[in-house]
Amino acid sequence: MKTSTLIRSATDADIEVLADLFHAMFVHYWDPRSPSRAELARHIECDVLPSGCEIVIAERDGQAVGLATFAVLYPGPGLGGQLTLKDLFVIAAARGSGVGKDLLAHLAKTAIARGCLRLDWTAEASNPEALAYYDRLGATRVTEKVYYRLDGDLLKTMASASR
Repeated sequence: MKTSTLIRSATDADIEVLADLFHAMFVHYWDPRSPSRAELARHIECDVLPSGCEIVIAERDGQAVGLATFAVLYPGPGLGGQLTLKDLFVIAAARGSGVGKDLLAHLAKTAIARGCLRLDWTAEASNPEALAYYDRLGATRVTEKVYYRLDGDLLKTMASASR
């Protein structure tokens, strides 16, 4: 029997839970360079939650096992918006148990309820497990888009270029 997953919106009362999940995510992706759990808790409280970024938490048997961060962006196709997933993360012990699909299904329902015509996200080309997972779900790889980034000195140079 499949364990049921509860997906719920994060609130200010979830800072400690979110700090645990963010820390696990940071260690998974960037291990020795990960901020401390305490730094992440402050960041979540002061920067992330007030930003308008939405977060849902996946729970099984009362324990947080995953999260998704997202926003609805406008304009989207037609008169709808597009729900953009920033991060999808499931703790190691819960991977392969359907939590990721439960989170994506919740986001798809949210997108439809808010009049969005699509759900978009990116994945690291260096993460073959994630790419294979999204392919198995039937998601379309968007090859006509190119992902750009300004960071570090380039970001500062661009910021100083305005008149």
